[in-house]
Amino acid sequence: MPDQHHALPAAELLALDRQHVWHPYGPMPGRQDPLVVSSASGVRLRLAEPSQGRDELVDGMSSWWSAIHGYNHPVLNEAVTEQLGRMSHVMFGGLTHEPAVRLATRLVEITPPGLEHVFLADSGSVSVEVAVKMCLQYWRSIGRSGKTRLMTWRGGYHGDTWTPMGVCDPVGGMHDLWSGILPRQLFADAPPGGFDAPVDPAYVDHLRSLISAHADELAAVIVEPVVQGAGGMRFHNPGYLRVLRDLCDEYDVLLILDEIATGFGRTGALFAADHAGMTPDVMCLGKSLTGGYLTLAATLCTERVAAGISRGAVPVLAHGPTFMGNPLATAVALASIDLLLGQDWRREVKRIEAGLLEGLAPARDLPGVRDVRVLGAIGVVQLTHEVDVAAATRAAVREGVWVRPFRDLVYVMPPFVAGDADVARICRAVCAAAEVG
Repeated sequence: MPDQHHALPAAELLALDRQHVWHPYGPMPGRQDPLVVSSASGVRLRLAEPSQGRDELVDGMSSWWSAIHGYNHPVLNEAVTEQLGRMSHVMFGGLTHEPAVRLATRLVEITPPGLEHVFLADSGSVSVEVAVKMCLQYWRSIGRSGKTRLMTWRGGYHGDTWTPMGVCDPVGGMHDLWSGILPRQLFADAPPGGFDAPVDPAYVDHLRSLISAHADELAAVIVEPVVQGAGGMRFHNPGYLRVLRDLCDEYDVLLILDEIATGFGRTGALFAADHAGMTPDVMCLGKSLTGGYLTLAATLCTERVAAGISRGAVPVLAHGPTFMGNPLATAVALASIDLLLGQDWRREVKRIEAGLLEGLAPARDLPGVRDVRVLGAIGVVQLTHEVDVAAATRAAVREGVWVRPFRDLVYVMPPFVAGDADVARICRAVCAAAEVG
């Protein structure tokens, strides 16, 4: 067994990795060696061994969209260290503690008005599981147990656990393997693309026809607001969120917004729902909630949902993760939110947006590029074909940047602390990746 107190050579680490470690969305054993990161600071990942002539890479992915403040941030380091000196964990059943209480209160303050209650979960997928459970239990508790189905629109992604898989895109998503086993949910067409495109009345009619026809069996509509993430990095007009809110109110269906990827400023608004000036019945948060330091998610709901559950024959929400409300995670989440809101984050996101618009523009002229789109601190180059992930990754690394393409997309979500030169480098890397990918 390796000595945990001494760093292993990169070659030995990779050999053990190949033998024992199952990486996300990969085979076992892996077919390609991952890069070994020895440390990270700011927006840079330092490699244990150089790759493509680079010993450090600018992170264009914010570690799957979570590290909005970059790495090794002194304020967040201090929050974790200070809390560690008090307690690293305590069970949340029958006990509580200041970091969790303060975080829940802060989330209620900054999210759309009307979201009053906070359930702290372990991960984004679990927060979606909890959100769905809330909605199903709400209807059962008020005597309408026939409302058990979910509706969403195509092109979505909500996580990898069982219930979220059921509302991921049924054809193009990575979960079509489970079709015929997952519960059959109701799918609308994907929302028309374009943040600034006008609301399409025909699509509004389409949503109305589905919701009205299935209102008696629909517990909730669940969508990713404004940006559909891992399902295709598509943007849509926020007006469709207002349409869904009105339709759900008219036909007595609950509305869940999955803001796991969009929350905390990524789209240029603090929450994507803010673009539409509306409040869902349930909202899911995760990813950048802790600034990328620790896994934590939250499911918020209105008083209506909480009170309905409490009136039921089983007046409790039957869910309780072991690490629910973990003190380390809630302490650093609170510090991350204060750090974000204590600066002009809108200006920083707008600055990154401008840099992405300028830097990705040359990709429009590359052969095999279908579309280039930018919203907030999100930049997307969509190809006419599946990306050659290995070739595209090598090209980006040669430019000194880490990206993680998938399907037909080379996209980036830089940390908000990325400077103009870093953003320009990220854009050059995306163009290089798109050219060879």
